[in-house]
Formats: sequence, structure tokens, C-alpha cells
Amino acid sequence: MAAALQSRLAELGERMALRIRASVDPYDDESLVPLDSLCRSCAANADLVLTHLSRRGVPDTGSARETGRVRAEQGVPLADTLHAYRIGSELLWTEILLEARKRPEVSDDLLVSESAGVWALFGRYAEAVAAAYRERAAELTSHVRARRSALAQALFTGVVTDRTLWEAARELGLPEHGPYAVAVAEGGAAGGEPPEGERGERGARDALLQARLPFVREALAGQHVALIALPGAAAEDTCLRILRRTGARVGLSPCFPSLRDTPQALRFARRALSVLEGTGPGVVRFDDDPLAMVVSAAAPEAAHLVEVVLRPVLGLPTAERSRLLRTLEHWFAAAGSAAGAARSLFVHPNTVRYRLRRVEELTGRSLSDPRATADIRAALLAVRPSGAGSGGPHGPSAPTAASPASGEG
Repeated sequence: MAAALQSRLAELGERMALRIRASVDPYDDESLVPLDSLCRSCAANADLVLTHLSRRGVPDTGSARETGRVRAEQGVPLADTLHAYRIGSELLWTEILLEARKRPEVSDDLLVSESAGVWALFGRYAEAVAAAYRERAAELTSHVRARRSALAQALFTGVVTDRTLWEAARELGLPEHGPYAVAVAEGGAAGGEPPEGERGERGARDALLQARLPFVREALAGQHVALIALPGAAAEDTCLRILRRTGARVGLSPCFPSLRDTPQALRFARRALSVLEGTGPGVVRFDDDPLAMVVSAAAPEAAHLVEVVLRPVLGLPTAERSRLLRTLEHWFAAAGSAAGAARSLFVHPNTVRYRLRRVEELTGRSLSDPRATADIRAALLAVRPSGAGSGGPHGPSAPTAASPASGEG
């Protein structure tokens, strides 16, 4: 019977292919699974079964594994692949029964006794299809991830051409044109690993997908780095809300229009993260205080600026120095309003004005002169500590504008 069926293997493979096409949607797509290829695959798998039935021995799973590998490469879902294999097996069993009816020497009892072995063989081949499919799918996934990672790193490091920019955008699922932003988070949230769920990295990823903000992320130098597309006017605000819910320390670059500018945006985001105060979670944008970012990026120059502008103030006894620097911080935070600074310091406005005059006398710079005010503001930023428990160039006594105000007499 096996020999008889093998003699018309091509016709049998074509019938299997047409039945599969009529029953399993992905196989009806000629661009996905060409009919000629499907016919050859069906004939090869049928031949595999028939050869084993005629020769016995250890089953050869070669054609079954090849089917699994090819379907994985074509992107046919595994469930549909196994459904198609089952349809082919059923048709082959039907042909075996029809061939048996032509032969009086083949009794029903013999068919019944052989059927269990035949279906066990079908099952074994189906397992081979599934195993090869999963192996190849894992290889392809690993390859895709490696290529995506390489493209992402090329964007972040600037090792990319204009042509590759377009290819990178397409393969990474990013729009070809901005605006974009780069976010940089420390390797773990305050106190340990990034939390999971709503406030963790997984929550941020899911939230960005839900908000339809395309992104690509990569681990670089112990940091989590993400390039995020921001289509629409409200996209940046949405992105900020998502990042704040992560419970991590995050720096965010300014928006930029071209992927070519990604390396510079990464530097801006890292600079923003470097000036985030304290050790707890938070999000700081480069554009929130560009002057602070510039000062932090030029440490030697900033230290010299402190000496030139604030040296007389820093030479005062600790208590008076602290009062004057803290008053300056609050005055700048209040946009130059003595009354506003007084409210946050819990002192009288005249006290603020007296201290500001004292700064003017010591520094020889008038706070009504825009250039002098800019010098003092930049020097004050250089004095400000970059994190809890650390000091600027002159120790930890200088407060931050974001620190809680304490009452003073």
C-alpha cells in the first residue's frame, strides 16, 4: 500500500496542499506560503510516513523538522502550522484506508491494529515540526533583538549614515521624523532594582505602548536609555507623566527633530540626570534649567566662576554664609521677588532686601544689573550641592532651591 501511494506522491501532495489552503488562512496567502513550496512540503512529509510504514525502523523526522523551520521563517503561526499538518495526516490516513479497500488480504482487524501505530507516528512527526519551529523562532527572535540592539546603539553613539537612519527608523518602529526625546534612567530606582508593575520599567513600557508613543530602549554604561517619539502636541506631557510613575531617577533631553541628533540628546539627558538632587526618584528635563546644565558640564570653569563672583560671601562665618546663599536661592526661585522669597523663607520682606544688599556689597555686583545677576545665578548653581550629603566646591552648607525652607529670625 505504501508503495502504491508513493507512486502518485506528487498528486497526493497537491491535494493535501489545496485542502490545507482551503482550511488554514495563512496558507492561502501566496506571498507567504507559495503553492509550489507547499505541494513539495506535503509530498515530502507524506513520503516520510509512507517510507517508515514500509521499512519500519527509527522514524526519520528530517522533512517534518524542515517544515517547522520553514514555517517559522515564513511567519506562519505555530498553531496554524500544526493544524495544517493534522489536515495532511488525516488526508493521508484516508488514502491508506482507500488503498486498503482494494486489497482483500488487508482485513479490518489488521487496519485497526495498525491504526494506533500510524497515528502515533503522525504525532511524533507533529512534535518534530513543533520542536523545529520553536528552535528556529527562537533563533530568529534572537537575531532580530541583536539587530535592533545594534541599530539602537548606532543611533545613540552616532555611528550611522543618513541612509541607515531611514533603515533604523523603519526596523525600530520609529517615525522617520521627530520630534523625539531621549530619557536616561539610573540602573535601579532609589534603594535597589527597578520596581515592576505600574511604577516600574515594565509599567513604563506598557504605558508608552498604550499611549502610542513609539520607543526603543537600550542598556548603555549601566543606565537605561530610551529614544521616544513624541507625535502630537500633548505627547511630551504624557511621556513625563509616565516617566514620573516609574519611581526611578530620570533625565530627559530637549525635543529634537532628526534621529541624527540622538547622540547630542543623549548627552543632554545624562547631563539633566546628573543634576537631579537628592537620592530619591524624580524626573528632570534639560530644558527645566538650561543654565544649571551648562554650569554642571564645565566643572573647572564653574569652580573658577565661584571664586571670582562669590568668594567674599563664601569667606563669611558658616551661619551668615548659609543665610545669604539660601536667601539668594529663594529669591531666584521667586523670580526676583523679595516678597515671594520672604514667604518661602518665613521672614519679613525687609530681611530679604537687607540680605540681598549685603550680597551686593560683598560681591560688588548689583542685582538690578542683568549681567551681574546672571553671574551670581551661575555661580550659585556651581555652589549648589548635586546630591544629598554632598557639597559643592565649598562644602555642604549651600542649600538648594528645591529644599524645604526653614524658619529664620
